[in-house]
Amino acid sequence: MEKLIVSNLSAEAGGKEILNDLSLTLEKGDCLALLGPNGHGKSTLLNVLMGSPEYHITSGSAELDGEDLLSLTADQRSRKGIFMAFQNPPDIPGIVASDFFRASLNVRREEPVSAYDFYRLTEDAYKKVGLNSDMASRHLNEGFSGGEKKRDEILQMLLLKPDLVFLDEIDSGLDVDALAQIAAIINDMRAQGTTFVIISHYDRLYDIVSPNRTAIMVNGSVALEGDSSLAKRVSKEGYSFLRSEYGIDLSKKKSVADPKAPNIMSLGVD
Repeated sequence: MEKLIVSNLSAEAGGKEILNDLSLTLEKGDCLALLGPNGHGKSTLLNVLMGSPEYHITSGSAELDGEDLLSLTADQRSRKGIFMAFQNPPDIPGIVASDFFRASLNVRREEPVSAYDFYRLTEDAYKKVGLNSDMASRHLNEGFSGGEKKRDEILQMLLLKPDLVFLDEIDSGLDVDALAQIAAIINDMRAQGTTFVIISHYDRLYDIVSPNRTAIMVNGSVALEGDSSLAKRVSKEGYSFLRSEYGIDLSKKKSVADPKAPNIMSLGVD
């Protein structure tokens, strides 16, 4: 991936518009801290870009290296190198983890991965995320703790080596040691050119991975962008300065599609 350009994107679910004329550009190697009050569209944006069928695109575009991303199915986007670690990874009874991982690898390869190479790859990945490799024989996420599920998501990321990664609250449920392990993996992949978008309500992860960019979402749109200092300011002050300094209404609107509601991007925000 060299560039993702999201332009004037609006999307709805259940008749309610959640994303509202959102624009955002990501360059190769970026690490974006995606911030904003709860319920203002952060997770929705990642799900829409990943191709979730729960959402309907009403307007706008998203191009990945010049290709229409929105025309692709979720699995096609995955094969293009996009990966998403979910906020609440589901249990998948009946699907053995190792079978799932191997199938996921094989659909991205011209030749199926050999048994030896797969064993070597998974053993190394399990060590890096701090999980016992015996978990590969268990059903995917079934009986896993919250922290184990999050580390299992990162394990999949390690195996698939995506170009663009969406991490939705990956640090929730992790202890200090697990967080350090995952942050080290993120930093290593960033050094190799992987692009990250990270949602977190805690500054501890951002402190370690040091995102080079920050975007704050309010009512389904990007209200303000900046560098890492913006994320640090939010950590210290909250979001109140958006209202006092930029005149941005932080109250959650019943429907951001309300024509009487002001467009956030027109409120004097650079």
